[in-house]
Amino acid sequence: MSHCVVSRCIAVHLAILNWRDPWQQTAGGAEAFAYEIACGFVARGHTVDFLTSREPGQLRSETRDGIRWLRCGGTWFVYPGVLARLIWARLSGRAPDFVIDCQNGIPFFSPLVLSRRRSGIAIVVHHVHDAQFATHFNRTLATLGRWLEGPVARRVYRRCQAVAVSESTIAAMRTRLRWTGSIEVIHNGVTVARDAVLDPVLRLAVTPGAEDGPTPRLVAVGRLVRHKRLERVAQLADDLAETWPGIEVHIVGRGPDEQRIRDTVSRMRHADHVHIHGHLPDSAKNRLLRTAWLHLSASQSEGWGLSVLEAAALGVPTVAYDVDGLRDAIRDGITGWLVAPGDSLADTVSGALKELDADPARASEVRAACVAWAAEFDWERTRSAMAQLAVRNSRTPGTRTIG
Repeated sequence: MSHCVVSRCIAVHLAILNWRDPWQQTAGGAEAFAYEIACGFVARGHTVDFLTSREPGQLRSETRDGIRWLRCGGTWFVYPGVLARLIWARLSGRAPDFVIDCQNGIPFFSPLVLSRRRSGIAIVVHHVHDAQFATHFNRTLATLGRWLEGPVARRVYRRCQAVAVSESTIAAMRTRLRWTGSIEVIHNGVTVARDAVLDPVLRLAVTPGAEDGPTPRLVAVGRLVRHKRLERVAQLADDLAETWPGIEVHIVGRGPDEQRIRDTVSRMRHADHVHIHGHLPDSAKNRLLRTAWLHLSASQSEGWGLSVLEAAALGVPTVAYDVDGLRDAIRDGITGWLVAPGDSLADTVSGALKELDADPARASEVRAACVAWAAEFDWERTRSAMAQLAVRNSRTPGTRTIG
């Protein structure tokens, strides 16, 4: 009997631990991954508790999409809050059969409070944050973060199954975290409305050879946080203005770095060519993205780069730095371009624009390759792989809830 069939026959009580939920202001790809996994378990008849932080105005508990959302604490106090819930669940005989412990820089350290005989545990690592801690924190906190992510997590989870979302993440775990345990790759999926409407006015604006000359539109989609380095994307409006006088740069997303990015743009010579949209509904985001010549990422590192595949599904290639995760999500020279050592983001973007503008057949080839590449990634495949892993590693299936 296949694992897929088994996963539909055995009722498993799962707990998913994640720093944020998908509706919070700084939610991103990690939250999309956790949410899709949770939905997959619910669809298979399992009981799912999603333990996460709480933003002002959010309910402490609710059932939504068949998932029990249990929220406590903010950015930092979510960690002791979640552990306290797990301790209470264990003491009251309601410990989950399987726990998906998501490491958003620092994991929840659930093995410290749960019995291995009662609860199976998998740690999900999107990407290794070691250098990134210094971007957000002072030296002392950055050192503490690296210690918790590396030596401490390696020891606490040494007997647990690890899940990485890309081959780059596995390599970073092995070399930078010195992880020695089992690691399984489970890729992200991609969901994009294939019928996203292409506004004819926007189509004219990005058509090479239009009456006033080609007007490239560049779009970056992502959380507005420091390590995404979106000010480098905005700077392209100045860097490329001489070659492409009408160039447009659009930034879509929300996050704590928004004001800093706006301040940077206000000091640019071509600030009127940069459009910061904030959060857009999926339909509007896809409509804008589909008119782009290029999707851009200036991120310091990623686990995978979900926005890259969402753009590819609409036929839009990505230019990004050759860093963890993004080098997995982009097929260099086929579905996008990676910034080569010694080159700048502006150099690579300029070269890609000239290549697409000079040869319509080449542009069509790249767009077709993007769509075909994105089609290889499907959320149902992701859900199925995680369901199989949970059934292999869960303990004493039941239907208890944490409460």
